[in-house]
Amino acid sequence: MFRKIMVPVDLAHANSLGNALQVAADLSKLYDAPILYVGITTSLPGPVARTPEEFTRKLNTFAAEQMTRHEIEGEARTYVSHDPARDLDKTLMKAIAENGVDAVIMASHIPGAAEHLFASNAGYLAQHASISVFVIRS
Repeated sequence: MFRKIMVPVDLAHANSLGNALQVAADLSKLYDAPILYVGITTSLPGPVARTPEEFTRKLNTFAAEQMTRHEIEGEARTYVSHDPARDLDKTLMKAIAENGVDAVIMASHIPGAAEHLFASNAGYLAQHASISVFVIRS
C-alpha cells in the first residue's frame, strides 16, 4: 500500500518521537517501504548544530541508528530554511512533493488552547497534503 514513508524529525526533541518512529518502522516493515527522515534547519548556529552540514551529519546518524535498530531501509534529507518555525509546513509539503512519498508519520503533542486558534503543523499537513498523514500523539 505504501511505497515511501516520510518522518519529519526535530532533533531538538528526538526523545519525544518514539511512538511515531515505532509506527513508521512497523509500516515500513509491513509494506517493505523505505523511510525518508526529514530534518529542517537554519543556516545560522542553533541549539542542535552550528551549521547545516553539522545538522546533516547528526540527522544522518539519527536515521542510521533508526534503520539499524528497526532493521529497515531509508535515508535522511536536510532542508535549510531562513526561519524553520515559520516555514515548517511549506517545507514539509515541498519534501513530500520532491521525494515521492505517499505517507507521512508525524509526532504531535496533545492539543491545547493554542491549537484552537492556530493549526498545528501535523494538522496543517493532514488537511493540505494529498497523501495519508498519520498523526501520532506523544
